[in-house]
Amino acid sequence: MKKVEEKDYKFEMTNGSSLKAYIGTTYSKLVELLGPPTLPNPSGDDKVQKEWVVEFEGEYFTIYDWKTYNVDITINELDIWHIGGKVSANRFLDYLHEELEILEIRFNFT
Repeated sequence: MKKVEEKDYKFEMTNGSSLKAYIGTTYSKLVELLGPPTLPNPSGDDKVQKEWVVEFEGEYFTIYDWKTYNVDITINELDIWHIGGKVSANRFLDYLHEELEILEIRFNFT
């Protein structure tokens, strides 16, 4: 797994992605595994406060909060994160589960 660092490249690789799963974990555990978010500032509409873009087995996935509208809540209280991608996230979820000791996988779209 590799975190995408270049913001411009991030948009190119994730254009057309959609929600694939939810995971239960914390902001601090995500930072521990992935480092600072690829997109550390809120989106223009404030729907996403923090977002990581990662390449996993040749596919690109995003991990992001959704509609907390508050960076403090995202960092300190949020325990359910969205996973976006273009393909099934099953193998990526397995990897995250092992690495993050995820609280639980809430839902997985196939």
